[in-house]
Amino acid sequence: MVMSLQICPSYMACIWVLMIMMMMRRVPSIVSAEGPPPPGYYPSSRFDAITFDQGFRNLWGPQHQVVDQGTLTIWLDSSSGSGFKSLQRYKSGYFSAAVKLQPGYTAGVNTCFYLSNNEDYPGNHDEVDIEFLGTTPDKPYTLQTNVYITGSGDGNIIGREMKFHLWFDPTEDFHNYAILWTPNEIIFLVDDVPIRKYPRKGDATFPMRPMWVYGSIWDASSWATENGKYKANYQYQPFVGKYTNFKIGGCTADSSASCQPPSASPSRSGGLSHQQKATMEWVQRNYMVYYYCSDPSRDRTLTPEC
Repeated sequence: MVMSLQICPSYMACIWVLMIMMMMRRVPSIVSAEGPPPPGYYPSSRFDAITFDQGFRNLWGPQHQVVDQGTLTIWLDSSSGSGFKSLQRYKSGYFSAAVKLQPGYTAGVNTCFYLSNNEDYPGNHDEVDIEFLGTTPDKPYTLQTNVYITGSGDGNIIGREMKFHLWFDPTEDFHNYAILWTPNEIIFLVDDVPIRKYPRKGDATFPMRPMWVYGSIWDASSWATENGKYKANYQYQPFVGKYTNFKIGGCTADSSASCQPPSASPSRSGGLSHQQKATMEWVQRNYMVYYYCSDPSRDRTLTPEC
C-alpha cells in the first residue's frame, strides 16, 4: 500500500494511519457477527399459541408459580423451585415457549424447557433439553442443548451436550426457543434460527419413546456454572424465569400411525433447507462454545454417533 506524504508526512504517522484503516476494515465483520443471517423459513408461524392452562399444569412448587396476563412466572428461592408439565404425552412434534431470564447473579440456577419420559421410565429415561445455565454478572448465559437416550441421563451420565452463547441478551426481552422432534431428527431453534440438528443414526442413540413437555427452575449448583465453580447465592433470591407464547403441534402418544410429524423446513420430508443449514453453520461457528463430540476427554465408545 502506497500512502502520499499529504496523508502521512512521517513514518510513524503512516503506521498509525495504516492501523486505523485496518481497524475500520474490521468493523463490518464485527457488525455482521452480531446476529445470524436469515434462515428463510420460520416454523413457528405454522402453529398457534396456546395459554398455559390449555397445554400445561403445575408439577411441583405450586407456591412458586403464577400465571398473569398470559405469562407464566416461576421462581427459585432457598425453600423451593418450581416446575410444570404438559397435559399430554407426544411421540413427535414442535414444542416452543418464549422465555425471559433474570439478569444479575444467577450462577447455579437452571431455567429449562425440555422433553422427558422420566416419570414413565425412572432410571431408564429419554430426554431432550434446552437449559439456560445461570452466570455471574460479567459473563453471558450459556444455552445448553442436550439429548439423553434410554438411561444415559441416569446413574453414569452420558450427555450429548452442545452449548452456545447467544447473539442477544436473553434477560432484556422474550425470545422463542423450540425443540422439533421427529422420528428422524431433533432440531433446536432460537427465534426460528436452527442452532443444532441431532440426526437419528441408529435406534440406540435416538429417543423413540413418547415424552412429556416440561419446564422448571431449580438449583443445579453442583455443575451448572463453570462446572460448579460458582454456586447459587440466595442473597440474590428470588431467581425468576418467565414463559409465554407456548406452542405445541405434533402427534400425541395416542395418535394414529397416520399422524405426520411437523417439518422444520418448507420440505415436508423434513431436514433443513440449504439456507437454514447455512444459518445453523454460521451460529455454530460464531456462538457455539462446547460440543461433546469434540471434547478429547470424552470416551468416544459411549457416544458412537460421533
